[in-house]
Amino acid sequence: MALATAAAPLKRTPLHSLHLALGAKMVPFAGYEMPVQYPAGILAEHLHARAQAGLFDVSHMGQLRLAGGDPANALEALVPGDLLGLASRRMRYTLLLNDTGGILDDLMATRLEDGFFLVVNAARKEADLAHLSARLGRLTTVEFLKDRALLALQGPAAATALSHCCEGTAQLGFMSAMATTLAGYQCLVTRSGYTGEDGFEISVPAAGATAVAEMLLARPEVRPIGLGARDSLRLEAGLCLYGHDIDETTTPIEAGLAWAIGKRRRAEGGFSGAAVVLHQLAEGTMRTRVGIRPDGRAPAREDTPVIDPAGAKLGRVTSGGFGPSIGGPIAMGYVDSRYAAPGTPLGVLVRGTARPARVVRLPFVPHRYYRG
Repeated sequence: MALATAAAPLKRTPLHSLHLALGAKMVPFAGYEMPVQYPAGILAEHLHARAQAGLFDVSHMGQLRLAGGDPANALEALVPGDLLGLASRRMRYTLLLNDTGGILDDLMATRLEDGFFLVVNAARKEADLAHLSARLGRLTTVEFLKDRALLALQGPAAATALSHCCEGTAQLGFMSAMATTLAGYQCLVTRSGYTGEDGFEISVPAAGATAVAEMLLARPEVRPIGLGARDSLRLEAGLCLYGHDIDETTTPIEAGLAWAIGKRRRAEGGFSGAAVVLHQLAEGTMRTRVGIRPDGRAPAREDTPVIDPAGAKLGRVTSGGFGPSIGGPIAMGYVDSRYAAPGTPLGVLVRGTARPARVVRLPFVPHRYYRG
């Protein structure tokens, strides 16, 4: 009889002790022990990030460095984004695709003077590292930056808070990067994030993570925010969560991410899965990711069946819950493309009961990214 294999111990980010000191409720997530909420609770944290500024520990994400050879051309063979046209210290959201156009991961790519800095999803970082190592070619190297933490400062007051800690960040353009010093540590700051609000992500040496976090939390407009509010904020912003709204079985076109395919890449192809993706771009898809607003107060959670008014199944919910800024349930999911137009009546089968819903435009809450 085979013995049961003990589960691997959860990893901890460099901010683990600070989370405990702040009263965080810790939960397993992507192999890490992470804060899901602090004493104020998810609702208060969510609304504070929308009104002021929230600080998130996202050190579980993967930080990778590409160097050597021609990294832009090498990476363009694997993603549909235009990286050759990306200026130094500029960044782009793009997608790592398999040979049939399925999404292996979504990531942020920042061009630096001597290569690229990538931020990839926590649950995919080891697989991404292996995929990139095998596919980039012998001249371009990829390195996992294990000694760095990652913080996200998000919300309309994020620029005010960060500008009190270092100069130049308030003028940083959206989807741009700069090197700066915070609490005595060299950091890479990007104006980006995952909430739909203005904000920044800060890559900092692991040894300096607590000092930088405490410096930011000392600002009156900044509060710590856990994974619970991070999820509700990104859902309101209509942003995909890997492993839920996108995965290897979904393509960028099905997922409503055609905007991430550069104009030149549409004309030239030359990326993994290009034949499938460009065909779908021209001809459409059988299913489409849409926003869904259930009537009433009952949320439609992940895997809730989506049905037509006659009860026939049209698809399923991939992300769903309560939208604090909306004051009611919201969801995203895939439906038959014939039913994807905003305003189309649908049903969601919540605990065996059909409840009315309708297709709505994404995002649920308007994006408020900094435009300069």
